[in-house]
This record gives sequence, structure tokens and C-alpha cells, in this order.
Amino acid sequence: MINLRTKTRVVMMGILLFSMVTTFAIAQSSDPAPNRTEGEGPYERLIIRGANMIDGTGAPMSGPVDIVIEGNKIASVHRVGYPGVPINEARRPKGATQELDATGMYIMPGFIDMHVHTGGAHKVPSAEYTYKLWMGHGVTTVRGVSFDQSNIFEWSISEKERSAKNEITAPRMFSYHRMGTGWDKPVTTPEEAREWVRFAKKQGIDGLKLGAEDPLIMEAVLDEAKKLKLNSTAHLGQTGVVRMNTADATKLGLGAQTHYYGLFESMYDSNDIQPYPIDYNYQDEQWRFGQVARQWNLVTPRGEKWNALIDLFLEHDLTMDPTMTIYEAGRDVMRARNADFQQEYTLPQMWDYYTPSRTAHGSYWFDWTTEDEVQWKKFYQVWMQFLNDYKNAGGRVTTGSDSGFIYNLYGFGYIRELELLQEAGFHPLEVIRSATMNGAEELYKRLDEEPPFGIIRPGKLADLVIVEENPLHNLKVLYGTGAVKVTDDNEVVRVGGVKYTIKDGIVYDAKQLLKDVRDMVDEQEAKVGKKKQY
Repeated sequence: MINLRTKTRVVMMGILLFSMVTTFAIAQSSDPAPNRTEGEGPYERLIIRGANMIDGTGAPMSGPVDIVIEGNKIASVHRVGYPGVPINEARRPKGATQELDATGMYIMPGFIDMHVHTGGAHKVPSAEYTYKLWMGHGVTTVRGVSFDQSNIFEWSISEKERSAKNEITAPRMFSYHRMGTGWDKPVTTPEEAREWVRFAKKQGIDGLKLGAEDPLIMEAVLDEAKKLKLNSTAHLGQTGVVRMNTADATKLGLGAQTHYYGLFESMYDSNDIQPYPIDYNYQDEQWRFGQVARQWNLVTPRGEKWNALIDLFLEHDLTMDPTMTIYEAGRDVMRARNADFQQEYTLPQMWDYYTPSRTAHGSYWFDWTTEDEVQWKKFYQVWMQFLNDYKNAGGRVTTGSDSGFIYNLYGFGYIRELELLQEAGFHPLEVIRSATMNGAEELYKRLDEEPPFGIIRPGKLADLVIVEENPLHNLKVLYGTGAVKVTDDNEVVRVGGVKYTIKDGIVYDAKQLLKDVRDMVDEQEAKVGKKKQY
């Protein structure tokens, strides 16, 4: 059993959680996606010809290969020659009912975004917008934490089921929910926490999105989740981290940490809590996001506590889902505000939400200073070093984006997360592994079964990404806006962008999906006017 400093805090936290749930319930859901009209297949026997394969395990690229897909599964992978010489036709599989010429292109497992929200009607009128941005960037699986901003089960579970049947153009969905979702009462005792987990399991959820719950509540929730084979992830926010940091939660059985909250607090050298300014107020969003970076110098990289924490995480198989992309604007807000994609792909309604505001979550640029950005840059250096050390020690690191806040747009923000892992020291092959195999392993680690996707192997689901440029050379070619290059003739061009996204054997034209998004933006701008700059 764990020690409880004060039992009254359990009741207080239950009341706080109920307040949060009822606040979220005010938000309206985005409209569900329309029935699918995009995509071709699945086919009886589709053969993808001549691609260079990056299989998701971290193994080096290999090609050319022909990949046979029968229905929604990979049937076989054939190495059909050597680079720079004609393909050996005798090695090629026969009997295709449909062929896709991917000669010289690059094929990977479908990407997995481990931290998403669909948006909610106050930002995104229809979920179609969000889904097509994900699919247009090769994201074939997402973990909603939760998808629906009104914090109810029905919308998320319904969209998950429609996606599973491919009735909509959307990634496959794993639905995680906050404690208390679907109840009209607060969770105030360990037994109520257990009761809610059992209730939520019956609703069809896949896992739990937890906060920094009080110790007895956290212990009960994670224990009950383990019994029911529900995985968990947690945002161990500042209001509860003093009693439930990442080390504490890991010992109780937490599956994954999302963001960074609780990580630094687990290895302070000379503090028990972060030494906030005396007039700090968590509900002031600039205080909240500005001060949290100012703990980078409270830990010793590769010191005794640092190394011990890595050992603890490895012992308990904790997964780290950092979502560095969602906080990166803190390092350079001007860059984030003026990113290449904002003009064409960001809805005016979404842009209004990003605009500095004292009441919109994550729109905290009240008086953002150079010093704030300096502190965030230093914070990232230490954070990235820990992630790289954990990966090198054998720890699992995944990729998540948490897009829809802080100038971070769906799809585009996900690709930025891949770039940030490379900045942290990950080899591009390790980045792709984090984006594919690692995410699949985390989603299935409580189910005692091999993930059905995440690597390119016979028998796995046909979730694939095909791009014309080599992403190992430059991850920027995965952006929907592509990457800028200068040709031998001194012509400036944009190259790349995902060409095909394949989910369940259905082939989608990724560039057409993104054109659909641009059309949505144009339509909304025609109704409400162009995005206002400031």
C-alpha cells in the first residue's frame, strides 16, 4: 500500500475532477465525418512494385521490393533485385488483380499518432477536416485521449467503429478517456474509481487518459485497469504532480507518460517541488506554460537520480510519448505562427482559437519574451537528452502530436514531432521505428498479443505510407507542403509530400486528401473572411 498524507485530498481531487469533466462537457462535438467516398480497394491481390522498404523495426532500408497485399493484409514481401540495375523479372510475384507502380519510391508502415484530439466544434466544424489532415500525412492509426472535446463516450466510440468498418476516411482509432467520463457524479473514493473503470470498459474504451490523481485514486484506477487489460497514459499536471510524479505513477503501473509533466519532478536535486514565483497562478496560462520550462536546471543530466529513473522506467516498461511538437512554439513563437502550412491549411475558426487569449487553452502569448524562449530552448536540451538516453538504454519512445493547440496543426504537427526526435539524437531509422513499431507495441502491450500493424511483414494489416523522396535523407519530405530544393538547373521546387496512404488495403491519394482540406479552408474563408493576422 502507498502512504496517504491526507485523506481529505482524495475528496478534494474528486471534486476538482468533476468540475473539469463538467467544464469539458460544455464544448460541442465536431460533426461526425461523412460516409467515405475516397480510396480504392481493398483488392483481391494488389502488388506494389519496385519500392524501397523501410520496415519499421529499425532495420536498414532494402529495395527494390514487391509487396503483395491480399484484401487488407500483407501476403508476402519479395526482394526483386539490386539498386542501380534492372529488376529481375523472374523474381517478381505474379497474379495481380491490381498493380501500383512505386518504382524508386519509399514505403513504410503507416504512422501512429499516440496523442490526438479531433478538435471540437469550436475549432473544427467537421471531423473530416482533421481525419484528412492525418491521412494526408500517412497517419493510419491514432490514439484519442479523448477524441471528443465534450468528453463523452458516444461520439468517440461511434467514430472508432465507423473507421474500423472503413465507412469513413479516417485512421483506425483507439479511444482513451479521462476518469469520470460518462458519469454524472465525481469520483471521490478508490472504490468509485474502480467502479468507473469497470463501467468505462463496458462502453468499449481501449484505455485510460489519467491526470496526476491523488495516490489512493491512482492506485485503484491502475490496478483495476490492469485486471481488465486496459492500458493507460497520463498527463501528470502541475496541480497534482507534487503527490504523483512519473516515478510514483510508474511504480503503480502506469503504461505511458505523455508530455513531460512529472519527469523532471522525479529527479530534482535540491527541491521537492518546483520553486514557483510567489505570485504564480496556474490558471493564468502564460504562468502555466512559461514557468514549467524553468526547471531544466533543477536536475543533473546523467547524474545518480537521472540514471536511477531510467532504470525504474525500464523495470516497469514505461513508454515515453513526449509530444515535443505541441510545446515547441515556446522556443520560437514567430516560427510557429508563420509556418508554411498555416495560410492554406488552417481554418479561420482554428486560427481564431490560436490567437492570444486569456480564456483559450494554449493561447498564452500575453507578453511572451525572448527570455521565455531562451528558457524553453534550454528545457528542450535537457528533455531531449533524457529521451535519447532512455531510448539508448532500451526504453520505448513513441510519437504523438496533441495538435489543435499552440499553432500546431493536425498532420503537420505530427511530422514535426519526427523532426524533433531526430534533433534529440535519434537516427532517422529510430525515428521511423518510434512512429510505427513502438506505437503499435504500446497500444497492444496489455493485450497479450502481437500488434497486427506497425511493421511490414506477411500477415500484418496493410497499413502503409508511400512517398517519392527518401525520408531518411530528409524528414521534411513527409510534410504536405513538401520540402524546398534547388534543381541542377537552379530552379527552386518543392518535392515530397506523402503520395499514397494505405489503410486496410485501401489506397488513398494523399495529395487529393490534402486538396480536400484546402477546399474546406477556402470555403470557410469565403463565409467568414480571411484569417486575421496580428
